[in-house]
Amino acid sequence: MKETSIKYPFLTKNVKIYERENGHKIVLAYKEGGMVNVSSWVKTGSINENDNNNGISHFLEHLMFKGTHKHKAGEFDNILESKGAIVNAATWKDYTFYYVTLPKGENDENFDLAIELHADMMTDPIIPDYEMGAPFDINDKTVTDKKERHVVIEEIRMRKDQPWTKVYNLTNNAMYTSHPYKRDVIGTPEIISQVSQEEIMNYYRTFYSPENVTTIIVGEFDFEEVLNKVIKAFDWGERPHPPKRDILPDKPVNNTVYIEKRANINSSFMMFGYLGVPARDLKNLIALEMLSTILGEGTSSRLYVNLVENMEENIFNIIDSESYSFRDGSNFFVQANFNPKYKEKAIELVKSEIEKLKENITERELNKAKKKLKSEFACEAETVSEIGESIGYYMTVCDDLDLAEQYIPVCESITTDYLTETAKKYLDINNAVISVLSPKNQ
Repeated sequence: MKETSIKYPFLTKNVKIYERENGHKIVLAYKEGGMVNVSSWVKTGSINENDNNNGISHFLEHLMFKGTHKHKAGEFDNILESKGAIVNAATWKDYTFYYVTLPKGENDENFDLAIELHADMMTDPIIPDYEMGAPFDINDKTVTDKKERHVVIEEIRMRKDQPWTKVYNLTNNAMYTSHPYKRDVIGTPEIISQVSQEEIMNYYRTFYSPENVTTIIVGEFDFEEVLNKVIKAFDWGERPHPPKRDILPDKPVNNTVYIEKRANINSSFMMFGYLGVPARDLKNLIALEMLSTILGEGTSSRLYVNLVENMEENIFNIIDSESYSFRDGSNFFVQANFNPKYKEKAIELVKSEIEKLKENITERELNKAKKKLKSEFACEAETVSEIGESIGYYMTVCDDLDLAEQYIPVCESITTDYLTETAKKYLDINNAVISVLSPKNQ
Protein backbone atom coordinates (compact mmCIF):
# COMPACT_ATOMS: atom_id res chain seq x y z
CA MET A 1 0.00 0.00 0.00
CA LYS A 2 1.37 3.38 -1.07
CA GLU A 3 1.55 6.07 1.63
CA THR A 4 1.95 9.83 1.06
CA SER A 5 2.28 12.57 3.66
CA ILE A 6 0.96 16.05 2.81
CA LYS A 7 1.35 19.25 4.80
CA TYR A 8 -2.16 20.69 4.99
CA PRO A 9 -2.91 24.31 5.93
CA PHE A 10 -3.98 25.02 9.54
CA LEU A 11 -3.78 21.38 10.69
CA THR A 12 -1.30 20.34 13.40
CA LYS A 13 -0.34 17.07 11.72
CA ASN A 14 0.34 16.10 8.12
CA VAL A 15 -2.52 14.52 6.20
CA LYS A 16 -1.85 10.91 5.23
CA ILE A 17 -2.98 9.43 1.91
CA TYR A 18 -3.01 5.64 1.58
CA GLU A 19 -3.62 4.02 -1.80
CA ARG A 20 -4.59 0.37 -1.62
CA GLU A 21 -3.71 -2.19 -4.30
CA ASN A 22 -7.27 -2.03 -5.66
CA GLY A 23 -6.93 1.76 -6.14
CA HIS A 24 -9.16 2.80 -3.22
CA LYS A 25 -7.67 5.90 -1.57
CA ILE A 26 -7.99 6.53 2.16
CA VAL A 27 -7.18 10.00 3.51
CA LEU A 28 -6.72 10.59 7.24
CA ALA A 29 -6.70 14.15 8.62
CA TYR A 30 -6.14 15.02 12.26
CA LYS A 31 -8.43 17.67 13.78
CA GLU A 32 -8.61 18.02 17.55
CA GLY A 33 -12.03 17.73 19.18
CA GLY A 34 -14.89 15.39 19.81
CA MET A 35 -16.42 15.45 16.30
CA VAL A 36 -15.50 13.22 13.36
CA ASN A 37 -16.37 13.27 9.68
CA VAL A 38 -16.50 10.16 7.48
CA SER A 39 -17.00 10.70 3.75
CA SER A 40 -16.49 8.97 0.42
CA TRP A 41 -16.06 10.86 -2.84
CA VAL A 42 -16.78 9.06 -6.11
CA LYS A 43 -15.35 10.34 -9.39
CA THR A 44 -18.66 10.31 -11.18
CA GLY A 45 -21.46 12.75 -11.78
CA SER A 46 -23.06 14.20 -14.88
CA ILE A 47 -19.61 14.07 -16.54
CA ASN A 48 -20.19 10.33 -17.10
CA GLU A 49 -23.73 10.67 -18.42
CA ASN A 50 -25.24 10.97 -21.89
CA ASP A 51 -28.53 12.07 -23.42
CA ASN A 52 -30.11 8.70 -22.60
CA ASN A 53 -29.22 8.49 -18.89
CA ASN A 54 -28.85 12.12 -17.82
CA GLY A 55 -29.69 12.33 -14.11
CA ILE A 56 -28.74 8.73 -13.26
CA SER A 57 -25.90 9.86 -10.95
CA HIS A 58 -28.28 11.96 -8.87
CA PHE A 59 -30.95 9.25 -8.84
CA LEU A 60 -28.37 6.69 -7.67
CA GLU A 61 -27.30 9.06 -4.88
CA HIS A 62 -30.87 8.89 -3.51
CA LEU A 63 -31.06 5.13 -3.92
CA MET A 64 -27.76 4.42 -2.13
CA PHE A 65 -29.63 4.96 1.16
CA LYS A 66 -32.23 2.28 0.37
CA GLY A 67 -30.60 -0.62 2.15
CA THR A 68 -27.90 -3.28 1.93
CA HIS A 69 -27.85 -7.01 2.60
CA LYS A 70 -27.10 -6.19 6.27
CA HIS A 71 -29.36 -3.19 6.81
CA LYS A 72 -32.82 -2.48 5.45
CA ALA A 73 -33.84 0.90 4.01
CA GLY A 74 -33.92 3.65 6.63
CA GLU A 75 -31.72 1.90 9.17
CA PHE A 76 -28.57 3.73 8.12
CA ASP A 77 -30.12 7.16 8.74
CA ASN A 78 -32.07 6.18 11.84
CA ILE A 79 -29.16 4.52 13.64
CA LEU A 80 -26.69 7.33 12.99
CA GLU A 81 -29.11 10.20 13.56
CA SER A 82 -30.00 8.69 16.93
CA LYS A 83 -26.31 9.22 17.78
CA GLY A 84 -26.50 12.91 16.84
CA ALA A 85 -25.16 12.48 13.30
CA ILE A 86 -25.68 14.64 10.24
CA VAL A 87 -26.05 12.28 7.27
CA ASN A 88 -26.25 13.54 3.70
CA ALA A 89 -24.95 13.32 0.12
CA ALA A 90 -24.58 15.50 -2.97
CA THR A 91 -24.12 15.05 -6.71
CA TRP A 92 -22.36 17.52 -8.97
CA LYS A 93 -20.73 17.47 -12.39
CA ASP A 94 -17.41 15.83 -11.44
CA TYR A 95 -18.37 13.85 -8.34
CA THR A 96 -20.88 12.33 -5.97
CA PHE A 97 -20.09 12.28 -2.26
CA TYR A 98 -21.62 10.82 0.89
CA TYR A 99 -20.83 11.91 4.43
CA VAL A 100 -21.51 11.42 8.12
CA THR A 101 -20.56 13.96 10.79
CA LEU A 102 -21.09 12.98 14.43
CA PRO A 103 -19.66 12.97 17.97
CA LYS A 104 -17.12 10.16 18.43
CA GLY A 105 -18.99 8.79 21.44
CA GLU A 106 -17.64 7.01 24.47
CA ASN A 107 -14.66 4.81 23.55
CA ASP A 108 -15.23 5.87 19.91
CA GLU A 109 -18.35 3.71 19.67
CA ASN A 110 -20.22 6.15 17.40
CA PHE A 111 -17.12 6.67 15.27
CA ASP A 112 -16.66 2.93 14.72
CA LEU A 113 -20.35 2.55 13.91
CA ALA A 114 -20.20 5.37 11.33
CA ILE A 115 -17.24 3.76 9.53
CA GLU A 116 -18.96 0.36 9.49
CA LEU A 117 -22.34 1.63 8.23
CA HIS A 118 -20.85 4.07 5.72
CA ALA A 119 -18.62 1.37 4.22
CA ASP A 120 -21.56 -1.06 4.03
CA MET A 121 -23.66 1.50 2.14
CA MET A 122 -20.84 2.34 -0.28
CA THR A 123 -19.87 -1.25 -1.11
CA ASP A 124 -23.13 -3.24 -0.92
CA PRO A 125 -26.25 -1.27 -1.93
CA ILE A 126 -29.10 -3.52 -3.10
CA ILE A 127 -31.37 -0.79 -4.56
CA PRO A 128 -34.57 -2.89 -4.56
CA ASP A 129 -37.34 -2.29 -7.10
CA TYR A 130 -39.89 -1.70 -4.35
CA GLU A 131 -37.84 1.26 -3.07
CA MET A 132 -37.22 2.71 -6.54
CA GLY A 133 -40.78 2.52 -7.77
CA ALA A 134 -41.78 0.94 -11.08
CA PRO A 135 -41.00 2.64 -14.41
CA PHE A 136 -44.04 4.49 -15.76
CA ASP A 137 -45.29 6.76 -18.54
CA ILE A 138 -44.49 10.33 -17.50
CA ASN A 139 -47.70 11.50 -19.23
CA ASP A 140 -49.90 9.15 -17.18
CA LYS A 141 -51.40 11.42 -14.53
CA THR A 142 -53.09 8.52 -12.70
CA VAL A 143 -49.80 7.15 -11.32
CA THR A 144 -49.63 8.06 -7.60
CA ASP A 145 -46.67 5.94 -6.44
CA LYS A 146 -44.69 7.73 -3.70
CA LYS A 147 -41.44 5.80 -4.07
CA GLU A 148 -38.01 7.38 -4.68
CA ARG A 149 -38.42 7.67 -8.45
CA HIS A 150 -41.35 10.03 -7.90
CA VAL A 151 -39.54 11.95 -5.17
CA VAL A 152 -36.72 12.73 -7.61
CA ILE A 153 -39.12 13.65 -10.44
CA GLU A 154 -40.95 16.07 -8.15
CA GLU A 155 -37.58 17.58 -7.14
CA ILE A 156 -36.75 18.06 -10.84
CA ARG A 157 -40.11 19.71 -11.56
CA MET A 158 -39.88 22.08 -8.61
CA ARG A 159 -36.36 23.13 -9.55
CA LYS A 160 -37.11 23.63 -13.25
CA ASP A 161 -39.94 26.02 -12.39
CA GLN A 162 -37.45 28.43 -10.83
CA PRO A 163 -36.44 31.38 -13.09
CA TRP A 164 -32.81 31.27 -11.93
CA THR A 165 -32.62 27.59 -12.89
CA LYS A 166 -34.11 28.29 -16.31
CA VAL A 167 -31.68 31.09 -17.15
CA TYR A 168 -28.73 29.07 -15.80
CA ASN A 169 -29.63 26.04 -17.90
CA LEU A 170 -29.98 28.18 -21.03
CA THR A 171 -26.53 29.66 -20.43
CA ASN A 172 -24.80 26.46 -19.36
CA ASN A 173 -26.11 24.45 -22.30
CA ALA A 174 -24.95 27.06 -24.82
CA MET A 175 -21.48 27.48 -23.27
CA TYR A 176 -20.55 23.89 -24.20
CA THR A 177 -20.46 22.26 -27.61
CA SER A 178 -20.24 18.57 -26.71
CA HIS A 179 -18.85 18.27 -23.18
CA PRO A 180 -21.15 16.49 -20.65
CA TYR A 181 -21.06 19.61 -18.45
CA LYS A 182 -23.72 21.05 -20.77
CA ARG A 183 -26.39 18.84 -19.18
CA ASP A 184 -28.31 19.61 -16.00
CA VAL A 185 -27.05 17.37 -13.16
CA ILE A 186 -30.54 16.63 -11.85
CA GLY A 187 -31.71 15.09 -15.14
CA THR A 188 -35.17 15.02 -16.71
CA PRO A 189 -38.53 13.52 -15.62
CA GLU A 190 -38.69 11.59 -18.91
CA ILE A 191 -35.42 9.73 -18.21
CA ILE A 192 -35.94 9.18 -14.47
CA SER A 193 -39.45 7.81 -15.07
CA GLN A 194 -38.03 5.07 -17.31
CA VAL A 195 -34.60 4.12 -15.94
CA SER A 196 -34.58 0.53 -14.70
CA GLN A 197 -33.09 -1.10 -11.62
CA GLU A 198 -30.71 -3.02 -13.89
CA GLU A 199 -29.45 0.24 -15.48
CA ILE A 200 -28.91 1.76 -12.03
CA MET A 201 -26.96 -1.26 -10.80
CA ASN A 202 -24.87 -1.38 -13.98
CA TYR A 203 -24.01 2.28 -13.55
CA TYR A 204 -23.09 1.65 -9.90
CA ARG A 205 -20.84 -1.32 -10.77
CA THR A 206 -19.18 0.64 -13.60
CA PHE A 207 -18.30 3.83 -11.75
CA TYR A 208 -18.34 2.95 -8.04
CA SER A 209 -15.13 0.99 -8.35
CA PRO A 210 -12.42 1.34 -5.67
CA GLU A 211 -10.20 3.21 -8.16
CA ASN A 212 -12.85 5.92 -8.37
CA VAL A 213 -13.42 6.29 -4.62
CA THR A 214 -11.58 8.36 -2.01
CA THR A 215 -12.64 7.84 1.60
CA ILE A 216 -11.75 10.68 3.97
CA ILE A 217 -11.71 10.51 7.78
CA VAL A 218 -11.28 13.74 9.75
CA GLY A 219 -11.03 13.95 13.54
CA GLU A 220 -8.87 13.24 16.56
CA PHE A 221 -7.77 9.62 16.38
CA ASP A 222 -4.86 7.18 16.05
CA PHE A 223 -4.04 6.94 12.34
CA GLU A 224 -2.94 3.29 12.25
CA GLU A 225 -5.94 2.13 14.26
CA VAL A 226 -8.46 3.96 12.07
CA LEU A 227 -6.69 2.96 8.85
CA ASN A 228 -7.06 -0.71 9.77
CA LYS A 229 -10.75 -0.22 10.58
CA VAL A 230 -11.41 1.46 7.22
CA ILE A 231 -9.54 -1.22 5.27
CA LYS A 232 -11.49 -3.96 7.05
CA ALA A 233 -14.85 -2.23 6.57
CA PHE A 234 -14.39 -1.46 2.86
CA ASP A 235 -14.46 -4.93 1.31
CA TRP A 236 -14.81 -4.21 -2.39
CA GLY A 237 -14.57 -7.79 -3.60
CA GLU A 238 -13.97 -8.15 -7.34
CA ARG A 239 -14.81 -4.97 -9.23
CA PRO A 240 -14.16 -4.06 -12.88
CA HIS A 241 -11.84 -1.18 -13.68
CA PRO A 242 -13.74 2.04 -14.44
CA PRO A 243 -13.71 3.16 -18.08
CA LYS A 244 -10.91 5.51 -19.07
CA ARG A 245 -11.93 9.15 -19.42
CA ASP A 246 -11.73 10.31 -23.02
CA ILE A 247 -13.39 13.74 -22.82
CA LEU A 248 -11.78 16.81 -24.33
CA PRO A 249 -12.51 20.20 -22.72
CA ASP A 250 -14.68 22.51 -24.82
CA LYS A 251 -13.36 25.85 -26.05
CA PRO A 252 -15.27 29.10 -25.46
CA VAL A 253 -17.67 30.31 -28.14
CA ASN A 254 -16.00 32.47 -30.82
CA ASN A 255 -18.79 35.04 -31.09
CA THR A 256 -21.21 36.29 -28.47
CA VAL A 257 -24.21 33.96 -28.20
CA TYR A 258 -27.47 35.68 -27.24
CA ILE A 259 -30.49 33.65 -26.13
CA GLU A 260 -33.86 34.98 -25.02
CA LYS A 261 -36.79 32.94 -23.74
CA ARG A 262 -40.10 33.92 -22.17
CA ALA A 263 -41.83 32.65 -19.04
CA ASN A 264 -44.69 33.46 -16.67
CA ILE A 265 -42.69 35.93 -14.61
CA ASN A 266 -43.03 39.60 -13.69
CA SER A 267 -39.38 40.69 -13.86
CA SER A 268 -36.51 39.67 -16.14
CA PHE A 269 -33.52 37.45 -15.40
CA MET A 270 -30.16 37.60 -17.14
CA MET A 271 -26.90 35.66 -17.08
CA PHE A 272 -23.52 36.20 -18.74
CA GLY A 273 -21.46 32.99 -18.88
CA TYR A 274 -17.77 32.42 -19.73
CA LEU A 275 -15.63 29.28 -19.81
CA GLY A 276 -12.47 29.46 -17.70
CA VAL A 277 -9.55 27.30 -16.64
CA PRO A 278 -9.39 23.73 -15.24
CA ALA A 279 -9.38 23.33 -11.46
CA ARG A 280 -5.69 22.38 -11.46
CA ASP A 281 -4.69 25.74 -12.99
CA LEU A 282 -4.54 27.27 -9.53
CA LYS A 283 -3.18 30.74 -10.28
CA ASN A 284 -5.65 31.54 -13.05
CA LEU A 285 -8.47 29.97 -11.07
CA ILE A 286 -7.72 32.18 -8.06
CA ALA A 287 -7.41 35.21 -10.36
CA LEU A 288 -10.90 34.52 -11.75
CA GLU A 289 -12.21 34.14 -8.19
CA MET A 290 -10.68 37.53 -7.35
CA LEU A 291 -12.25 39.11 -10.42
CA SER A 292 -15.62 37.71 -9.38
CA THR A 293 -15.15 39.13 -5.87
CA ILE A 294 -14.22 42.58 -7.17
CA LEU A 295 -16.93 42.65 -9.82
CA GLY A 296 -19.97 41.29 -8.05
CA GLU A 297 -19.67 39.69 -4.64
CA GLY A 298 -21.21 41.75 -1.83
CA THR A 299 -22.60 45.22 -1.41
CA SER A 300 -19.20 46.87 -1.88
CA SER A 301 -18.64 45.21 -5.28
CA ARG A 302 -18.55 47.21 -8.49
CA LEU A 303 -21.81 45.81 -9.85
CA TYR A 304 -23.76 46.58 -6.70
CA VAL A 305 -22.27 50.05 -6.12
CA ASN A 306 -22.41 51.20 -9.76
CA LEU A 307 -25.61 49.52 -10.96
CA VAL A 308 -27.77 49.43 -7.82
CA GLU A 309 -26.64 52.04 -5.29
CA ASN A 310 -25.58 54.82 -7.65
CA MET A 311 -28.09 54.38 -10.49
CA GLU A 312 -30.74 57.08 -10.86
CA GLU A 313 -33.07 54.61 -12.57
CA ASN A 314 -34.21 51.51 -10.69
CA ILE A 315 -32.99 48.96 -13.25
CA PHE A 316 -31.49 46.10 -11.24
CA ASN A 317 -33.11 44.35 -8.27
CA ILE A 318 -30.29 41.81 -7.83
CA ILE A 319 -26.92 41.59 -9.54
CA ASP A 320 -23.81 39.62 -8.64
CA SER A 321 -21.10 37.33 -10.02
CA GLU A 322 -19.81 33.83 -9.25
CA SER A 323 -16.96 31.56 -10.25
CA TYR A 324 -17.25 27.74 -10.25
CA SER A 325 -14.33 25.34 -10.67
CA PHE A 326 -14.48 21.99 -12.47
CA ARG A 327 -11.99 19.35 -13.56
CA ASP A 328 -12.28 20.30 -17.24
CA GLY A 329 -12.70 24.06 -16.89
CA SER A 330 -14.27 26.69 -14.66
CA ASN A 331 -17.33 28.87 -15.20
CA PHE A 332 -17.59 32.61 -14.62
CA PHE A 333 -21.11 34.03 -14.32
CA VAL A 334 -22.71 37.45 -13.92
CA GLN A 335 -26.37 37.12 -13.01
CA ALA A 336 -29.09 39.72 -12.57
CA ASN A 337 -32.77 40.25 -11.93
CA PHE A 338 -33.94 43.49 -13.53
CA ASN A 339 -36.82 45.65 -14.75
CA PRO A 340 -37.94 44.25 -18.16
CA LYS A 341 -38.39 47.68 -19.79
CA TYR A 342 -34.63 48.32 -19.45
CA LYS A 343 -33.47 45.11 -21.14
CA GLU A 344 -31.09 46.61 -23.72
CA LYS A 345 -29.68 49.12 -21.25
CA ALA A 346 -29.20 46.43 -18.58
CA ILE A 347 -27.19 44.28 -20.98
CA GLU A 348 -24.99 47.19 -22.05
CA LEU A 349 -24.37 48.24 -18.44
CA VAL A 350 -23.16 44.75 -17.52
CA LYS A 351 -20.95 44.61 -20.61
CA SER A 352 -19.45 47.96 -19.64
CA GLU A 353 -18.65 46.87 -16.07
CA ILE A 354 -16.93 43.71 -17.29
CA GLU A 355 -14.88 45.72 -19.80
CA LYS A 356 -13.73 48.08 -17.04
CA LEU A 357 -12.04 45.13 -15.28
CA LYS A 358 -9.57 45.05 -18.16
CA GLU A 359 -8.62 48.70 -17.76
CA ASN A 360 -7.99 49.27 -14.08
CA ILE A 361 -8.02 47.31 -10.83
CA THR A 362 -6.84 49.16 -7.74
CA GLU A 363 -4.48 47.86 -5.06
CA ARG A 364 -7.31 48.37 -2.57
CA GLU A 365 -9.62 46.10 -4.59
CA LEU A 366 -6.87 43.50 -4.97
CA ASN A 367 -6.06 43.45 -1.25
CA LYS A 368 -9.72 43.24 -0.31
CA ALA A 369 -10.21 40.27 -2.66
CA LYS A 370 -7.11 38.53 -1.27
CA LYS A 371 -8.31 39.04 2.28
CA LYS A 372 -11.75 37.61 1.45
CA LEU A 373 -10.39 34.52 -0.34
CA LYS A 374 -7.81 33.80 2.38
CA SER A 375 -10.48 34.17 5.05
CA GLU A 376 -12.80 31.76 3.23
CA PHE A 377 -9.91 29.33 2.77
CA ALA A 378 -9.08 29.47 6.50
CA CYS A 379 -12.73 28.86 7.39
CA GLU A 380 -12.58 25.60 5.44
CA ALA A 381 -10.29 24.25 8.20
CA GLU A 382 -12.59 25.21 11.09
CA THR A 383 -14.72 22.04 11.31
CA VAL A 384 -14.25 18.37 10.49
CA SER A 385 -16.97 18.50 7.84
CA GLU A 386 -15.44 21.52 6.08
CA ILE A 387 -12.00 19.89 6.12
CA GLY A 388 -13.46 16.70 4.68
CA GLU A 389 -15.21 18.59 1.91
CA SER A 390 -12.12 20.63 1.03
CA ILE A 391 -9.88 17.53 0.90
CA GLY A 392 -12.53 15.74 -1.17
CA TYR A 393 -12.53 18.56 -3.72
CA TYR A 394 -8.73 18.58 -4.13
CA MET A 395 -8.49 14.78 -4.29
CA THR A 396 -11.42 14.27 -6.67
CA VAL A 397 -11.61 17.35 -8.90
CA CYS A 398 -7.92 18.35 -8.94
CA ASP A 399 -6.23 14.95 -8.32
CA ASP A 400 -3.70 16.87 -6.23
CA LEU A 401 -3.94 17.59 -2.50
CA ASP A 402 -0.67 19.57 -2.67
CA LEU A 403 -2.65 22.41 -4.27
CA ALA A 404 -4.21 23.16 -0.89
CA GLU A 405 -0.79 24.04 0.56
CA GLN A 406 -0.06 26.23 -2.46
CA TYR A 407 -3.32 28.19 -2.29
CA ILE A 408 -2.28 31.06 0.01
CA PRO A 409 1.22 31.63 -1.51
CA VAL A 410 -0.28 31.67 -5.02
CA CYS A 411 -3.03 34.00 -3.84
CA GLU A 412 -0.42 36.40 -2.40
CA SER A 413 1.59 36.37 -5.65
CA ILE A 414 -1.19 37.81 -7.80
CA THR A 415 -0.87 41.47 -8.85
CA THR A 416 -3.28 44.03 -10.29
CA ASP A 417 -1.55 43.66 -13.68
CA TYR A 418 -2.08 39.90 -13.57
CA LEU A 419 -5.77 40.41 -12.83
CA THR A 420 -6.30 42.78 -15.74
CA GLU A 421 -4.52 40.36 -18.09
CA THR A 422 -6.66 37.50 -16.80
CA ALA A 423 -9.81 39.56 -17.43
CA LYS A 424 -8.65 40.30 -20.99
CA LYS A 425 -7.93 36.63 -21.64
CA TYR A 426 -11.04 34.99 -20.18
CA LEU A 427 -13.76 37.67 -20.10
CA ASP A 428 -13.80 38.69 -23.77
CA ILE A 429 -17.34 39.59 -24.85
CA ASN A 430 -16.84 37.47 -27.98
CA ASN A 431 -16.51 34.42 -25.72
CA ALA A 432 -19.68 35.20 -23.73
CA VAL A 433 -23.05 33.49 -23.69
CA ILE A 434 -25.81 35.93 -22.69
CA SER A 435 -29.19 34.51 -21.70
CA VAL A 436 -32.28 36.52 -20.84
CA LEU A 437 -35.58 35.24 -19.43
CA SER A 438 -38.34 37.78 -20.09
CA PRO A 439 -41.99 38.02 -19.03
CA LYS A 440 -44.42 36.53 -21.57
CA ASN A 441 -46.61 39.61 -21.53
CA GLN A 442 -43.78 42.07 -22.22
